[in-house]
Amino acid sequence: MSNIRLYLDEDARSHKLYSALRARSVDVITVAEAGMLSRSDEEQLNWALENQRVIYSFNLKDFYQLHTTLLERGEFHAGIILAQQGYSVGEEMRRLLKLIAAKPAENMQNQVEFLSSWGDS
Repeated sequence: MSNIRLYLDEDARSHKLYSALRARSVDVITVAEAGMLSRSDEEQLNWALENQRVIYSFNLKDFYQLHTTLLERGEFHAGIILAQQGYSVGEEMRRLLKLIAAKPAENMQNQVEFLSSWGDS
C-alpha cells in the first residue's frame, strides 16, 4: 500500500501549507510545478490520475459534480480531497496528515474525502 501523493490545485496552493507538508515528508506538488495553471478541473483530474496523485481543492461544488459525472460515465480519478476555506494552515496540515496516515492511495481511487471529516474525534 502506498501513501497518498498530493496535488494542490490553484485554490489550495498555499506556500505555507506546501512547505509544512514537505517538511513532514509528504509527497506534494502544485499545479504550477506540474505546468497545469489555468487548466480546466477535468484536465486537472486527468493529470492527477495519469500521475497517481490525489487532488486537494477548495472548489467543492465543481469537483464534487465532476466526480459524480466521471463515475456516471464509467471513468476514473485518483481521488479528491475537498475543504472549505478558512482553516488555519496548521489545522489544514493536521487534518491532511491524519487522512494520509489512515487511508492508502489505493483506497482513494474514485473517492471524495472532505477535510472536515478528519478533525479531532
